[in-house]
Amino acid sequence: MSHDVLAPHRVAIYAAPAPDSDWWERGSEWLGRCASRRCALPMPEIARVDPAVQTAVTADPRRYGWHATLKAPFRLSPQSNLWALRDAVAAICREHRAFDLGDLQVTQLGSFLALQPEHAPAALGALADDCVRRLQPLAAPLNEAELARRRRAPLTPEEDALMLAWGYPWVFEKFRFHFSLTGALAGVPDDVVGRLWVAATRQFGALPPMRLDRLSIFIEPSPGADFVLLEQLELGA
Repeated sequence: MSHDVLAPHRVAIYAAPAPDSDWWERGSEWLGRCASRRCALPMPEIARVDPAVQTAVTADPRRYGWHATLKAPFRLSPQSNLWALRDAVAAICREHRAFDLGDLQVTQLGSFLALQPEHAPAALGALADDCVRRLQPLAAPLNEAELARRRRAPLTPEEDALMLAWGYPWVFEKFRFHFSLTGALAGVPDDVVGRLWVAATRQFGALPPMRLDRLSIFIEPSPGADFVLLEQLELGA
């Protein structure tokens, strides 16, 4: 493996479907990039939405690839490495069984559109909490630039404390499992947001319920680079 894979800038643990699945293909098409094949994809045409606008509003999630966050991107500590991370993720997988997420619906989460389970199963929160707690010892502390970037979003004192302790403000009781469909939509006309919503419902609505049966290790090879799928490890049957 190349140096940028062996020593990536950041790593993340995501919920992501198998790259040969319809859920992966539809999600990657929506974003316009496949994080497994590491290539651009044609995006679905959306009537009366300028392709340049469609490209712009999906730019932020496109960089991260089709996923839902379980352990947000972090730098590995000098005492850790990818092999230790893989071993820790494998241990989590052995202790959690696969489960169905149920119906995923288009929602507005803060200022962006996302897919979320209608009723999140208890197993989902337990898995996310375990990823946060058990992988944090492998993480380097947030540096000043990372703290400043996180604090650009208004944080409550509780969220700021969670960020300092766990590297990310939206964990545990603040956790909201979601697949991001857009970035922030501030300034985007309501009628365009509505068309994006309808198009997303059409893009994903006919798919069968998604099963969360694996944890995915994504990496950011170098600062600012697109995240790519490195490996998927299966949960217990």
